[in-house]
Amino acid sequence: MQTITTEELNKRLAAGEKINLLDVREPQENAAFNIGGILLPLGKIRMMDTTEIEDLKSEEIICYCRSGNRSGQACLLLESMGFNNVKNLTGGMLEWQEKF
Repeated sequence: MQTITTEELNKRLAAGEKINLLDVREPQENAAFNIGGILLPLGKIRMMDTTEIEDLKSEEIICYCRSGNRSGQACLLLESMGFNNVKNLTGGMLEWQEKF
């Protein structure tokens, strides 16, 4: 599994790069704070319900959650389903809010 730091992601977003962000937290967490990712909770990914992102199978997807744990699990699951360019945001939204 590949990873990306909050600093790297922030630089890419600030540069206006088109990035596929995937928020694997729960809806209430997303509503409280998010950075614009597609909301697809880890539970749905575990049930292999990835229809919302099937068209991104060959594109880079950066997964994030609260701390980086659930998004790491999501990355591994997505890789096993044929998504070939997924990255885990290390530190998650906790680190993002702390730094930016």
